[in-house]
Amino acid sequence: MEIFVLFGTLFVLLALGVPVAFALFGAALATFAVIDIPLIVAVQRMAAGISVFTLMAIPFFIFAGDLMYRAGIAERLVRVADAALGRVRGGLGLVNVGASMMFGAVSGSAIASASAIGSAMVPLMDEKGYDRDYSVNVTVTAAIVGLLIPPSHNMIIYAAASGIGVSIGDLFLAGVIPGILTGGLLMLTAWVVARKRNLPKGTFPGWRSFLRAALYAVPGLMTGVIIMGGILSGIFTPTESSAIAVLYTIVIGTLVYRNLGLEGTWEAAQKSVRTAAMVLFVIAAATAFGFALALLEVPAALASLIGVMTDNPLLTLLIINVMLLLLGTFMDMAPLIVITTPIFLPVAMASGVDPVHFGIILMLNLGIGLVTPPVGSVLFVGSAVGKISIAEMVRSIWPFYLTLIAALAVISFVPTLSLWLPGAF
Repeated sequence: MEIFVLFGTLFVLLALGVPVAFALFGAALATFAVIDIPLIVAVQRMAAGISVFTLMAIPFFIFAGDLMYRAGIAERLVRVADAALGRVRGGLGLVNVGASMMFGAVSGSAIASASAIGSAMVPLMDEKGYDRDYSVNVTVTAAIVGLLIPPSHNMIIYAAASGIGVSIGDLFLAGVIPGILTGGLLMLTAWVVARKRNLPKGTFPGWRSFLRAALYAVPGLMTGVIIMGGILSGIFTPTESSAIAVLYTIVIGTLVYRNLGLEGTWEAAQKSVRTAAMVLFVIAAATAFGFALALLEVPAALASLIGVMTDNPLLTLLIINVMLLLLGTFMDMAPLIVITTPIFLPVAMASGVDPVHFGIILMLNLGIGLVTPPVGSVLFVGSAVGKISIAEMVRSIWPFYLTLIAALAVISFVPTLSLWLPGAF
C-alpha cells in the first residue's frame, strides 16, 4: 500500500506537469503521511541531503562551464579539432565530437557542451552543406561524452548518493578511458553516416595552422589538467578544485583570450546561481524521496526480485542497465542519480561490481536518457540551437543511439576499462 502511494503520487504529479523536484517531495510527503511519520522529517531529510561539503563543487563547476563558454574556449577547441580532423569525408562531424570531448574535459556538463559546441558547429556545418539533422544529432550525442571525461559534477552527485564514500578522484580517473572510447565510437559512426550521405570534406590547413590553433587552445585545456593534477596530487580537494577552476577561467578569459568582461561574468554568475539552485533543490527533494524508499525497503525488495530472476552477475547487470535506460527516458539525470544509486548500487555490489565501475555505467546510462524522448534535456538544447524539431532529429539519430548502447555494453561488461587508471594511480 505504502509503495503504491509513493510511486502513484510521483507518477500522477509528473503526468500533471508538476516539476520533478516538487513531484518527488510531494510523493515523499504523501508516503510519510500514510505511514504516520511527522512531515517535518521530509524537510529535515532535504536539508541533510544538501548539507554535504562535496556538493559545493556543483555550483562552482556550473559557473566555470558558463564562463568557459563566454570566454570563447569552445570556439578555440573547435578550431583545433577542425585543423586535425576536418579534411576527411564528413570531417566536421568528427570535429564536432572531438571538440565536445575536449570541452567536456574542462566543463563536465552535457548541456553546456551541447549549447557551446552546437552554437559554434551547427552554423559552420550548415555553411559547408551538411544536413541539419546530422549536425544536431552529432552535437547532442557527442555532448554525452562530457559526462564521462572529468571533471563531471554528476560524478560528485553519485559519490554523495552512494553513502559509502566512493572517491571522487577515482571516479574522475575511471571516466577517462570510457569517455575516449565512447567519443571514438561516435566519431566512427559520424564518419560512416557522412560517407553514406556523401557529405562534404574539407582540406588540411597545414601543420603551421594546426599548431597555432592548438597553442591558442592550450590555456583553456589546462583547466582540466589543473583540476585533475591538483586532486591526484592531494594539493586540493574536488570542491576546492571547482573554485580554482572558476578563478583560472576568469583569469584566462579576461587576460589571455580577452573575451570575458565584467558584464559577461555577472551574467554567467546569475545564470549559474539559477541552475545550481534548481539542481540542488532536485537533489534535496530526491534525498527525501530516497529516504522514503529506504523506509519501505524498496532496495531490498528489488534485490530479492532480481535474485529470483537470475543469480548470474552478467544478467543482473543487464537487467539493471535496462531498468536505468527506461527510467532515463522520463526523468532527468540528477534526481535519477540520487534515487537509483541507493537502490541499484547494493544490488550491483552484491553481484561483484565495483562501486567506481558502477558509477561510470550509471553516468553513461543516464546520459543516454538525456538524448532520448520524451524528457531528454540535451535533445531540447539541440533542438533550440539547431532550430529543428525533436521529431526530425529522432528520425535519423538511431545510428548514434546504437553506438551509445554499444559503448554502454562494452563499458558495463569490461570493468578494466573503468578500473585500470584508478588502480594505476
